[in-house]
Amino acid sequence: MALRQIVKIGDPALRKHARPVEKFGQRLHTLLDDMAQTMYDANGCGLAAPQVGILQRAVVIDMGGEDDHLVELVNPQIVSAEGEEESTEGCLSVPDRRGYVVRPVRVTVRAQNRCGMPIELTGEGMFARCICHELDHLDGRLYVDIMTREAEKGEEDAGEDA
Repeated sequence: MALRQIVKIGDPALRKHARPVEKFGQRLHTLLDDMAQTMYDANGCGLAAPQVGILQRAVVIDMGGEDDHLVELVNPQIVSAEGEEESTEGCLSVPDRRGYVVRPVRVTVRAQNRCGMPIELTGEGMFARCICHELDHLDGRLYVDIMTREAEKGEEDAGEDA
């Protein structure tokens, strides 16, 4: 595993649509492993491939709680969303800023695992928020594009840096 450089706001890779993953082999496994290590090293809870300059539809998420674990989503699609909640978000690609974003409270996502097998999972609360945040990256959208307002320094709630 290796640390990858996280691209920052202003890099054109963050504004492009990622391509579907078609080959499920060692290159993808290495990418996912590197993304996870990079996310952990940066103290994030999620990372999308475009954030490391790779325009493929792959994300890693780990909320870090007792029951949480690393989730890898390849070619993910949200198939249902419920509720609405506003909370703060940050982003490893947008350092030193946070903003309020309205997201669903509950989402169900269909994806593939690192071997190409179909998976479906449902997330609630901060996990749902993180899923939405990371999938936005796959479509060239950042939280700053949809935030309702900037969070002031020290105005932190349960939001996470993804």
